[in-house]
Amino acid sequence: MARNTRIVVVGGGYVGMYTALRLQKKLRRGEADVTVIDPQSHMTYQPFLPEASAGSIEPRHVVVPLRKVLRKCHHLTGRVTRITHATREVTVELAAGNVTTVGYDVLVVAPGSVARTLPIPGLAECGIAFKTVGEAIYLRNHVLSRLDAAATTIDPTLRRRLLTFLVVGGGYAGVEALAELQDMARYATRYYENITPEDLRWVLVEAAGRIMPEVGPKMGRYTVERLLDAGIEVFLDTRVKTMEGGHVVLDDGTEFDTDTIVWTAGVKPNPMLEQTDLPRDARGRVECTAELQVVGIPDVFSAGDCASVPDLSKEDPEAKTSPSAQHAVRQAKVLADNIVAHLRGRVLTKYKHAYAGSVASLGLYKGVAEIYGIKLRGIVAWLMHRTYHVSRMPTWNRRIRIVVDWTGALLLGREVVALGQINDPRAEFNRVANPTPPAQPVQRPGSEQQGAPARQRAG
Repeated sequence: MARNTRIVVVGGGYVGMYTALRLQKKLRRGEADVTVIDPQSHMTYQPFLPEASAGSIEPRHVVVPLRKVLRKCHHLTGRVTRITHATREVTVELAAGNVTTVGYDVLVVAPGSVARTLPIPGLAECGIAFKTVGEAIYLRNHVLSRLDAAATTIDPTLRRRLLTFLVVGGGYAGVEALAELQDMARYATRYYENITPEDLRWVLVEAAGRIMPEVGPKMGRYTVERLLDAGIEVFLDTRVKTMEGGHVVLDDGTEFDTDTIVWTAGVKPNPMLEQTDLPRDARGRVECTAELQVVGIPDVFSAGDCASVPDLSKEDPEAKTSPSAQHAVRQAKVLADNIVAHLRGRVLTKYKHAYAGSVASLGLYKGVAEIYGIKLRGIVAWLMHRTYHVSRMPTWNRRIRIVVDWTGALLLGREVVALGQINDPRAEFNRVANPTPPAQPVQRPGSEQQGAPARQRAG
């Protein structure tokens, strides 16, 4: 008896999850078996990461459990390390530690992207990206813990370092993360006796001459004005030369110390693609046709951040679609339909992006948006941002939970508790299991030790 067609989806992000979700709806019973391979058991809806880090949304609600939504698919928790199309095999390093190979008839390559780093001294040691829910939780705890530390020191230099926060990269991710975290920190200062909003220093550094190019020059300037109004320092046409030990030096001569460096300066295709025999462009992306098939290989499809897809909405024949969530979600729909058409011998559809607009949050009740050429600002744009993204969130389960989170935050205020223990959960147990002598307090001139004899004499 002939076996079912084996469809393997590499990656459980936007493209991988949405493709598999649509395939399980479109495929007939027994027509194909779909296997999704990803190191995580969930898909992260990245546009909500800034709000998750700021406490407006519960972090678990911005992720979608793959096994729960892909009930008709197989899920393999592991990291794909190699794709060999010559033998139609995918090499997987499984979560248990062993390595296996998975065969396929049709392959979807969608491992996504990773943070694009630069050879800046200190970046690897001091920087933190903003692409995963783990990074969002860490940044939330880290920012609040800096306020806790600053509230307990009388050293002005250390205090200034603790209360200085740097974000590198002025795209959507950087600006939204900066705005939400700054809003959260300002809100948190009301609970500190010796920290005011004016004590916080937030800095945005962007190498280009404008920020958020997705919303156009005019809206970009408006965004800069709103950031400046919020007390955020914005450096355009500026690059970071070094950040060793948290000492940041910009190419315009500005220097300062910080304990927090958020790196959002672009993305690059997943390095795993280097271990494949698929055609790639100069930027390392998989070369695709407008039908989202890999060039010269009709049984392999790709889309999203890792794919070089012709942008048919532009007149330039060399134009490619940009790495964005909007493209990934829409491409996934066409990709899934084209796989079904490919299996059934039908004509495939070309992907052509119809630009609807862009929305971005600049913190609570503030935003910018451009919808079908109409420019919106302030609370209206902020509401558009929330409405659009909650409508794109997979499953009603997550949509309802997010709306409930928003309602709770609106009525009861933000949660400003730092759960730093999750960054090192064994620290307290290790302290108890391996006790060390307590540190002796540092005595300063005029302290109790010098004052004790005087009190004795007075008695």
